[in-house]
Amino acid sequence: MNLANIDIAIILCYLIMTLIIGFMISKHASKNLQSYFLGENKIPWPLLGLSNASGMFDISGTMWMVSILFIYGVKSAWLPWLWPVWNQVFMMIFLAIWLRRSNVLTGAQWITHRFGDARGARLSHIIVTIFAIISVFGFIAYFFIGIGKFATIFFPWDLSVQSGIINFTSEHSYALIIIAITSLYAIKGGIYSVVITEVIQFVIMTISCLVVAFIAITNVSAEQILEKVPAGWDNLFFSMELNLDWTGYLDSVNTKIDSDGFQLFGYLFMMMLFKGIFASMAGPVPSYDMQRVLSAKTPIEAAKMNGLTILALFFPRYLMVAGFGVLALVHLMPEFTAMGENIDFEIILPMAIERFIPVGFKGLLIAGLLAAFMGTFAAFINAAPAYIVNDLYKKYINPNADSKTYIRYSYVSSVVIVVIGLFMGFYAQSINSLTLWITSALYGGYAAANVLKWIWWRFNGYGYFFGMLGGLLASTLGPGIFPDTSAIYLFPIILFASFIGCIAGTFLTAPDEDSVLINFYKQTRPWGFWKPVINKIKLTEPDFEENKDFKRDMINVLVGIVWQMTLVIMPIYLVIQNFSYFGIAFVVFLITSLFLKIFWYDKLSKYAV
Repeated sequence: MNLANIDIAIILCYLIMTLIIGFMISKHASKNLQSYFLGENKIPWPLLGLSNASGMFDISGTMWMVSILFIYGVKSAWLPWLWPVWNQVFMMIFLAIWLRRSNVLTGAQWITHRFGDARGARLSHIIVTIFAIISVFGFIAYFFIGIGKFATIFFPWDLSVQSGIINFTSEHSYALIIIAITSLYAIKGGIYSVVITEVIQFVIMTISCLVVAFIAITNVSAEQILEKVPAGWDNLFFSMELNLDWTGYLDSVNTKIDSDGFQLFGYLFMMMLFKGIFASMAGPVPSYDMQRVLSAKTPIEAAKMNGLTILALFFPRYLMVAGFGVLALVHLMPEFTAMGENIDFEIILPMAIERFIPVGFKGLLIAGLLAAFMGTFAAFINAAPAYIVNDLYKKYINPNADSKTYIRYSYVSSVVIVVIGLFMGFYAQSINSLTLWITSALYGGYAAANVLKWIWWRFNGYGYFFGMLGGLLASTLGPGIFPDTSAIYLFPIILFASFIGCIAGTFLTAPDEDSVLINFYKQTRPWGFWKPVINKIKLTEPDFEENKDFKRDMINVLVGIVWQMTLVIMPIYLVIQNFSYFGIAFVVFLITSLFLKIFWYDKLSKYAV
């Protein structure tokens, strides 16, 4: 494909702008670690919320969402539950408040706040740091595949390199160039440049989403869509089996559904529900969204930030997803039919852009999708070095170095992390395979220990270490032992292995010191099984009030999940022009918004301090 000169100019202007911003504010970001990684806790929560939304609007995930909408129709709205997609709801209602009260720099440092500084705590500190770094490697590989596939379709130059030493396809070369540019501004400018560029990226992406939705609605009718899809494609609800037969429409889609392992959709739904509760209650993995919470000025602002993230992310993103999905269904079927069984469903998004977006807007949209990729990638590589520098180098190797030394090591560790992640990307099979591994296997190893750390006083540093170790081993070995089993169905096994490690490590060792538990509960104030600790606090502080908000928080979480789901299905029904179901979803959105306004937002100042 040959882009018009104006499209290329728009893309180049955007790339140059991001580099300029990163270098302009690098001096301000490099004062110290607090400034580099958390912006000195001075960044306003609306900017953090938009930045967080932009960081989650990644191009690989968007390509995956377009492909599953094409295949599964409106039912695809459930499939992001494979991710801990409710995490933002749990964070909005109470977890961000608990997390921000800690006043730490990283998620690994939070472990010291929870378990103290004894041997068990140190082991926990090290293993959560290792988990954070491994997860970033996985995400970098995931981004590498997505941006390479995307760029190759749009940019006209053949950048393949074939020699005795290096064998790069054009996908590899484009991915390396874009990742190098992103790494440069993110590493140099720290969180300041990441947040500022992500807000700009959010504006570009929102405009792009509106343009795509408008093109789809004005060029495709509801009748045209229904002619191209099997019965049930436009139905949100389902029975135990998927009952979506593409025979006679695009037969190869049936093969894809079988390979995904999603025919038994009811069982898949129950598994996603089970997983979603544990993964979301565990809180964010130690990456960029946790960093945004720790960057907020106050616990109240941390909660508001996550609410804005949900609102800003889902509706515009699904306008784009639905727009490209229906354009591909109606107008690209001949191309897909010609591919036979060799369809790469992950290129539906770039194919639709190539065919349907006009000159000028095409450059804006590609710049926007590059912005989405760069925002997410930059957020990860800004968050990950904090664990290496602050939680390993500073804590165990050189605690008395000056700020410039720590910042230099942050630069070096960022480069090393990117290089290793790219190496993994060369050997990954597809976006879908990495999605399932990250969301099901890796998160399965994280969930058990990180739920118990919030709610159970007896859970100690050794329990956390052995729980995380068991989960990491199971998530690493499980896919190899059961290669033909979808990763989501391995989640209970991985979770069970992690729970065994948690319980064994906890009861085979002594409880953490009273002073550590008392300090943690007084500062964080979670609900859960904390009665022995609360009783000890009341011996010296009889008027101390424990957290009794469990019922209120859980009701708000349930309403919040429904609220978030309306932000997914409203844009889908709007684009496929099913206005009756759009109207129903909109009414539910208004009711749940009012409920959360009264029972969550208006009460934040009373309990989120």
